[in-house]
Amino acid sequence: MTITQGEQPDSDPAAGRDRGRRARLGGPRRPRNGDNSNRDNGARENSNRDARSSAMLVSGLLALVLGVTAVSLPVPYVVETPGPTYNTLGQDNGKPVISIAGHEAYPAKGSLDLTTVYVDGGPNGPVSTLEAFSAWLDRSKAVYPEELVFPSGLTKEQSEQESAVAMATSQENAVAAALREVNIPFEQKMEVADLPDGSASSGKLQAGDVLLSINDQPITALSVVQSELAAGNGKPVTVVVDRAGSTVPVSITPTKTEAGRYVLGVILQYKFKFPFEVKISLEKVGGPSAGLMFALGIIDTVTPGDLTGGKHIAGTGTITPDGVVGPIGGVSQKMHGARSAGASIFLAPAENCDDVVGHIPEGLQVVRVENLAGARKAVELAASGGDTSGLPVCTKN
Repeated sequence: MTITQGEQPDSDPAAGRDRGRRARLGGPRRPRNGDNSNRDNGARENSNRDARSSAMLVSGLLALVLGVTAVSLPVPYVVETPGPTYNTLGQDNGKPVISIAGHEAYPAKGSLDLTTVYVDGGPNGPVSTLEAFSAWLDRSKAVYPEELVFPSGLTKEQSEQESAVAMATSQENAVAAALREVNIPFEQKMEVADLPDGSASSGKLQAGDVLLSINDQPITALSVVQSELAAGNGKPVTVVVDRAGSTVPVSITPTKTEAGRYVLGVILQYKFKFPFEVKISLEKVGGPSAGLMFALGIIDTVTPGDLTGGKHIAGTGTITPDGVVGPIGGVSQKMHGARSAGASIFLAPAENCDDVVGHIPEGLQVVRVENLAGARKAVELAASGGDTSGLPVCTKN
């Protein structure tokens, strides 16, 4: 602002002095009575010049303060930044990430890295205008409106609790998926955790009910329930549950969601009983997106040989007990984090392909995976030194 004002002729004292000097070039001055007025005019000119200089200085300082304040103000955005990677075959804080008790474990080489993202904004603390703008200019970062990432009013404590629960669930699912993949039997039940208000199952199912069958089909996974509901196209279904040791059949008419899916309107949770203990130790990391890499790490640990062949492989994705790989957030940042850590192959959920295309760091091969079996085959092919160029890749839908 000061520069702009200084460039205006009417505000520039130097321009006025130049005009005075040019006026005097016409000839010698003639002494006149009362010439003291020139000195008074000069004094007033100096006074005005000092006043204008002070005003310009104050304006400049005010502009500087306003500018600093503006870039420091919080904005309702969330910034995602590549976080550290963790080798599921390695250690974290001196402890194995995956440890086995009650079953033979096999030391593994190479790396099966899970990837993480730092999230700033929302309940994690405000993001400034400068931070958001800098992130917009950085290809390895992403900026989203806060409401797209966090529900309104979510506190930091609630966010951390949800993240911890999601991590614990992903670990259980990973153990189940890994043992199923290597044909190690275990017990699995699907239990009613809660019934939301207005549920189609209100008055028919109760929290604690164990689902046994639906339309005479044994319920071995959530996919069985979903398939039967879809096939029925809204017709009533017969669900048999174990309620405190008694077998109880109930008829339920499913409701249709806005997405067009039929549901029973219950919150379900898996209950497992594994033949041996699998412990996962990883501090300060939450969320469900490490499920796929946990499952691969467990497979490598409980089976002879070296799944990776010493290769450095990273990836991300949720996992269900029956091995389906699901989408996650921050896949672009996770790819950048993986490449920075030295990974040459990255396993990405098929449902994240739109976010993958156009954001792959140089030197990283991204393999599209839909399930644990496909991910395992990709890792084994890379380990053998085979040609990985034919593995599934992401394309834009």
